[in-house]
Amino acid sequence: MVVVTAAARSDAASESSAASLAFTSQDAVVLQALNLLKSGKFAEAETLLAANTNQAASDAFHARRETLDIIRRIRVEYSLDSDGLLAKVRKAIPDVTTDEVEQWAWESGARYRMIDGEKLFFRREPQNIFIFSEAAKKRRAKAGNAPVKSDWKLTDHLKSIVEAAERTGSVEVEPVHHKVTHTLTIRSNAPGVKAGSLVRAWLPYAQEYRQQRDVKLISATPEPKVVAPNGAEGNPVGGGAQRTVYFEQRVVDPSQPIEFNLVFDYTSFAYYPKLDEAKVQPLPSDWNGACLGERLPHIVFTPEIRKQVAGIIGKETNSLAKARKIFRWVSANIPWNGEDEYCIIPSLAIKGFTARRGDCGVQNTVFVTMCRIAGIPARWQSGFETKPAQYGMHDWAEIYIAPWGWLPADASYGVQKSDDPRIADFYCGHQDSYRLIVNLDWGRELFPPKQSLRSEPADFQRGEVEVDGQNLYFDQWDAKTDVERSPVSMRE
Repeated sequence: MVVVTAAARSDAASESSAASLAFTSQDAVVLQALNLLKSGKFAEAETLLAANTNQAASDAFHARRETLDIIRRIRVEYSLDSDGLLAKVRKAIPDVTTDEVEQWAWESGARYRMIDGEKLFFRREPQNIFIFSEAAKKRRAKAGNAPVKSDWKLTDHLKSIVEAAERTGSVEVEPVHHKVTHTLTIRSNAPGVKAGSLVRAWLPYAQEYRQQRDVKLISATPEPKVVAPNGAEGNPVGGGAQRTVYFEQRVVDPSQPIEFNLVFDYTSFAYYPKLDEAKVQPLPSDWNGACLGERLPHIVFTPEIRKQVAGIIGKETNSLAKARKIFRWVSANIPWNGEDEYCIIPSLAIKGFTARRGDCGVQNTVFVTMCRIAGIPARWQSGFETKPAQYGMHDWAEIYIAPWGWLPADASYGVQKSDDPRIADFYCGHQDSYRLIVNLDWGRELFPPKQSLRSEPADFQRGEVEVDGQNLYFDQWDAKTDVERSPVSMRE
């Protein structure tokens, strides 16, 4: 096993678009194909690309191939017909009618696309129906299938953080020990997998970063080839900005599943610096513009977003006050929804701002974009939320406010329901104890580099898989993350 140092890969510091060439290329054929997709003419777009790809020059060739791949991925994500949607709703409400589901889908803005004349819903519906349709939620509750509420309260945890920080004067409090088991399983007879194939897999690994420390690899199967270095602070972040453990394995029997397993532990502290708008300072004189500009296509300063930012901040000049205003606006105006895979979204900021909905990554990309427009350096951070009540993949952000430096901000958690402003605005500048930080940036090259288009070109949480140089998309393998957690005070 090789543990790569940050100095061994200077090229890792270069930024990328964090998007497929399908959304960044100016190739005429790609642009024509994307217009066909907007009109729902998927088969026609595929025919166009297939007929004009093999003889294309290198850049156009790769862009057209990736566009074909994106079309396949959209077909996977939007594969639920009306009967299939009805069947899924009936799992929660057995006596639901077709008319009810149609009405709820309209009320909730249930996600669908017209694909070659057929209306196909987002495969994760009826998730959004049960978020945005009050009638659907009431019927589900009447059927006895409302979600079970946890006894664990986030606001109680936040209160203990504030009290501990103010009592001790420390900015890092309430440590929690985590043990994470991440398993990636390629399904039997996955496409392209044959005897002798080389399977390459990248699994997520914890960063050593400020309030997250004592990272230790406990076990890995099979023996990993490379452990990526920590991310290294810089403009942009260097080293393993998206931290991975890399595996290789030759296929013996393609009819059998192939499994990669990783176990590691770390300790995560809550981060609670005492912020005061009166103590805010200007950016350092040698600040070189880091995290202040566009990063197309996802961070884009459209006239509409610029106008909205101007309306939010008004004449405010204090960077912390501006960040809080933007945070509260995103919290109030961009509610969470079950989201498309990022690989098929042309621009996360435009999508979230236009739709007025988005998941954590979309919400926080809108926040990052608005902060940058307002002159506040902002960047991406992600990994997992590990709360006892709920754990899973999660994205948030960081903003740079002098004299405190980089501060965590989570516009997806947003303003908390509390009369205590320390709790209500907690997530604009602070972070809880239940996090796993994997990524200090998005769209960064993996260790070692992946040859094909990633299943997730921006984020990195479930992992990535390649077989003989070809990507395996999410529908061809499964990832499972188990988290054991215990407050350090209970362990001592």
